[in-house]
Amino acid sequence: MTDTSNKASLSKRASAYIIDAILLLVLAAGFAYVFVQVLGYKQYSQSYSSGIERYARMYNVQFDTVVSQADFDALTDQQKADYEAAVEAMNADSEILDSLSNMVRLIFLIAALSLFLSFLILEFIVPLFLKEGRTLGKKAFGLCVTRKDGSRLSALFLFIRTFVGKYLIETMIPVLLIIITIFNAIGLMNGPGIIGFAIIFAILVANLALVFISPSSATIHDLVSDTIVVSDNI
Repeated sequence: MTDTSNKASLSKRASAYIIDAILLLVLAAGFAYVFVQVLGYKQYSQSYSSGIERYARMYNVQFDTVVSQADFDALTDQQKADYEAAVEAMNADSEILDSLSNMVRLIFLIAALSLFLSFLILEFIVPLFLKEGRTLGKKAFGLCVTRKDGSRLSALFLFIRTFVGKYLIETMIPVLLIIITIFNAIGLMNGPGIIGFAIIFAILVANLALVFISPSSATIHDLVSDTIVVSDNI
């Protein structure tokens, strides 16, 4: 049976969440910077950019001015022919295609690794050290995490809460869908399009609905780990 007698207030939970989210984004950005340097992303990016510039000069086109169908339709017939010839030539250039393919792969990899390590440190290792699921934000606002039956949070359920609930469902699925949808919009890969944003919206709405409807104000990561955030008097 769920014990909600010591349930934390939504204002404190929201404040703790904001602090934790800011710290996580800063740490993830730092990891991403390191991975960009170590994994050679700049090398592929520069190779791709050089190839684009080379064909732009060769066919006398400006790719950055044609970002929509309306922009293309506004070109003269000769400009359209030059643009299409440049695109066809680039699509046949293995060096450009290899650079682009490696860039796309690295973007997915860097995003996944940077966020994973950030969650590992701030949402798993730190709570293990501070005990009772306390993140830095929760510590600052006097909050902790317990099982819904009132028992203490074990490392196993903290792992499930962090990596299944927070990292995988609430973060990586939306992040990957956003990346895929952006690539789809600019023609780099096939993707879910508007369906991707619909899934992200559904996850957000589900989380908000759970907070306001469920007796324990649970979120998705609370449901998968059978936990509740309470005032820190343990």
